[in-house]
Amino acid sequence: LPLRHYILFYLTNQSLCLSLVCCDITDGNAEHLKREHSLTKPYQGVGSSPSSQWDFSGSTLVTSSYVRLTPDERSKQGSIWNTVPCYLKDWEMHVQFKIHGSGKKSLHGDGIALWYTKDRLHSGPVFGNQDQFLGLAIFLDTFRNDLDGTARSFPYISAMVNNGSVSYDHGKDGRSSELGGCSAEIRNRDHDTYLAIRYSKGRLTVMVDVDDKNEWNECIDIGGVRLPTGYFFGASAATGDLSDNHDIISMKLYQLMVEHTAEEENLDWTKIEPSSVSAGLQGDNIDDPTGNFRGTPLTGWKVFLLLLCALLGIVVCAVVGAVVFQRRQERNKRFY
Repeated sequence: LPLRHYILFYLTNQSLCLSLVCCDITDGNAEHLKREHSLTKPYQGVGSSPSSQWDFSGSTLVTSSYVRLTPDERSKQGSIWNTVPCYLKDWEMHVQFKIHGSGKKSLHGDGIALWYTKDRLHSGPVFGNQDQFLGLAIFLDTFRNDLDGTARSFPYISAMVNNGSVSYDHGKDGRSSELGGCSAEIRNRDHDTYLAIRYSKGRLTVMVDVDDKNEWNECIDIGGVRLPTGYFFGASAATGDLSDNHDIISMKLYQLMVEHTAEEENLDWTKIEPSSVSAGLQGDNIDDPTGNFRGTPLTGWKVFLLLLCALLGIVVCAVVGAVVFQRRQERNKRFY
């Protein structure tokens, strides 16, 4: 994967400063790669022993080449979790994964979820993990449940931040709680597929490299996201009546070297409540593949503004009509 940088310009004390921030750290620098939060072949340190840094549950099978969360069989759930809480304020997780199976067209499911949450190893209905979680989830959803909603192409990747009070709506494919998302062909690919999750200074960015072009494509980029430190990274998957093999090849966590203000440094980041200023909004404003835009439901003030505009339109039309009618009457009088 190539090394790329995001260049941020900001104005400080009336002087222009240039800050170079690594967005995609892939040079293998051990200073930035956090091995205690990384899962790589041959997966040493995976198991239930006290010294293990990763633990797994359910149908998960650990081999020397991959970690299979679910086999291509019905009604399976599996997960793998880092046992070491992460106290980095700015980080980027690179995940190599593979979703494949014998199902044709839309006859496969359900997908993989990547987690940064307070709790771990709690199986449940959300891609094999518990509902009403605390933290961040990235869903790689391969099966469309909502057949009546706005058209979108599947597989679909989306993000959700939860403070423990919101349930993931499977029937609507999580639209109501979605921060953003994109469609991506991630299933039955003959080449490696990757996803990167970047969290830095309140901004969440998700990128994919699934077309064998050795380059990242932006999927989600949203600000106003608040995540605490001290949570756990993990991955889970589930199958229902339809199935797939859901494999994790590697999960590599990199520390982003970002400067924070003194106020931010003195903040107790473990006490932050997961939140997003866009929670519940982005899912209601989705550009579908046909180019149509689905707006948010009409609230009381929106109805009032709509009626006011309609009334003003009627008044304007009436005035214009009266003026035109009067002029026609005057014109007709000239011919008598």
